[in-house]
Amino acid sequence: MIELETITKLIESLRKLPGVGIKTAERMAYQILEMKEEHINDFVLAMNNVKSRIKKCPICGSYMEDDLCPFCNDMERDSSSLVVVSYFKDALAFEKIKKYYGLYHVLNGSLSPSKGIGIADINIPSLLKRIEEGHFKEIILATDPNVEGETTALYLNKLLEKYNVTVTRLAYGLPMGAQLDYADELTLIRALEGRNKVGKD
Repeated sequence: MIELETITKLIESLRKLPGVGIKTAERMAYQILEMKEEHINDFVLAMNNVKSRIKKCPICGSYMEDDLCPFCNDMERDSSSLVVVSYFKDALAFEKIKKYYGLYHVLNGSLSPSKGIGIADINIPSLLKRIEEGHFKEIILATDPNVEGETTALYLNKLLEKYNVTVTRLAYGLPMGAQLDYADELTLIRALEGRNKVGKD
């Protein structure tokens, strides 16, 4: 079978996206080939902007386009409550349900010894600094309900024992092995409302 090198390289690039196999990558590549040039230019510009304009918030680790992310820049948010999530998309999942109005801290990962992801690889030092310098009353551990998320939550709970804050974990309205950004709104609402205290009495 004759393969054009340019198409082959595009297919290989598309396969680097999560969940994209060889057949899907091939369909996408040939669809791109049929697109109008202006649409391709818009697509390329959007991809370049994602890398050049979006940065991580120095306070909470969320993505931002300005000096601070929309969460840290919102003075009307409840500064006594902090939800700790693994990824920015998890914070967006909470925002969609419109039931939580506090702040967020994005770890940008979860502890996973099997994948070589340790304490130094995720956003824990800045979390501790925020708790030391802030006036939080409750820290809600909202890492994913899977092995990595549970490991991270247990480790954070241990670290937070020395602080004068209530530490809670999302209730198990979320099934084990699930990802927050795939949870439906009702499940996420029940998990948030049914969170339980962990650690010190």
